[in-house]
Amino acid sequence: MVDYDGRMGSVYAAGRGMPPAEVRRWTSAFATHLPEHRPLDVLDLGSGTGRLTPGLAAEFQGQVYGVEPSDRMRNTAEQTPHPGVTYLKGSAEDIPLPEASVDAVLMFLSFHHFPDPLEGLREVRRVLRPGGVAFLRSQFSDLMPDLFWYEYFPSAREADAAMYVSLSAAKALAIEAGLAPADDVVRITAEEPRTLRESYERISLRALSTFEHLPADELEPGFARFAEDAEHDPERAMPVYAGTLLVLTRPR
Repeated sequence: MVDYDGRMGSVYAAGRGMPPAEVRRWTSAFATHLPEHRPLDVLDLGSGTGRLTPGLAAEFQGQVYGVEPSDRMRNTAEQTPHPGVTYLKGSAEDIPLPEASVDAVLMFLSFHHFPDPLEGLREVRRVLRPGGVAFLRSQFSDLMPDLFWYEYFPSAREADAAMYVSLSAAKALAIEAGLAPADDVVRITAEEPRTLRESYERISLRALSTFEHLPADELEPGFARFAEDAEHDPERAMPVYAGTLLVLTRPR
């Protein structure tokens, strides 16, 4: 675990990961829905820069595949290799793995980027072993959190909600794809507490998809007010929000 923490710490410091403790909270939460035996093989679908992929290998001790269509993101992930991780070029609609080859699939904030969500879920079912579990970590349009920084960007909440399907729509897509959804989402509080200054520094990178959909005349004034508040009250503790997770199972 020391080696894993050190490796993830370097990724986090480079600005493309998440804190090791946050990774462990997520992977531990996934483990509660999977068999206790190890190893388990896992697909990280839409793995991006690999912020969670090495953590999945550490937790489940099997082969982990990070499938990512972006060459830039995949190349970034490969700069921090892990012996249990293989990164592959692919997409949700064309997963480069055999049928029934993994015990679990993670879709971590990637589902809303799928060009064809139904076909993506059909592919997820195909690569899952019977009884395997898929984790749909996503926002849902009817369960949107009231994030504190929305106050700086009046259109942000509506823009965020427009990117996601409702919970009922996601469950209907899963059923059509041959997956059995849980009755309700699981709420997981994994984020590290942050101060207002830390929150501003993180959000000011504009890495969130939200900012691609906001009007230009809203962005600069919003960030200016955000920066001013962060300067005046930098150590104010900000809320920690639970993430929503829908668990899907491939029937035996």
